[in-house]
Amino acid sequence: MDRDADGLAALAARVQGVEAVPCDLSDLDGLAALPHDVDILVHNAGIQHVSPIEEFPLERFELIMRLMLHAPFYLVRQSLPHMYSRGWGRVVNVSSVHGLRASAFKSAYVTAKHGMEGLSKTVALEGAAHGVTSVTVNPAYVRTPLVEKQIADQARTHGIPEDQVVEQIMLTPVAVKRLVEPAEVADLVTFLTGPSAASMSGSSYAMDGGWTAH
Repeated sequence: MDRDADGLAALAARVQGVEAVPCDLSDLDGLAALPHDVDILVHNAGIQHVSPIEEFPLERFELIMRLMLHAPFYLVRQSLPHMYSRGWGRVVNVSSVHGLRASAFKSAYVTAKHGMEGLSKTVALEGAAHGVTSVTVNPAYVRTPLVEKQIADQARTHGIPEDQVVEQIMLTPVAVKRLVEPAEVADLVTFLTGPSAASMSGSSYAMDGGWTAH
């Protein structure tokens, strides 16, 4: 599921067994029309806005909450009955190091990701008796369009050139001085839905280059 219908169509053409479902997850009223018979639910939608709290646009804050916290609750709520009926299910919430740590100028994103951590733990406790696990994956900055947009936002907010943002802002808190690649996140998500992760529930799995080691 994604807003990018063309991107989904290209994925479905490239990968066998993919059913493309274009949708806008921030439209909460439309979520009930999505499939409910979900065995593995991965929450991965996200946007970012960088701004001081006193200047943060209210409509942008509300959008981030709808997309990154309310929508995951709606989707897991309507998916759990099917998982419970099967006695098996996996919920993987792609959170962020910002679900474990805060950064200035990202109040909405940090709030949403911290909320996702709490939701994931609650699902883990309620779902355990029904064979359902719930975890979060917490990467540092991943090489995605979201991060590429942040580079421009951070440059404007901090008053530095874009080519200095990755080194001086994004990689400063990490020991491993590199961006995380999307395939690395996908590999961890895949593992967490597999048989070896049957007892891994209610936990947060950092892939943050040592950020939270401080």
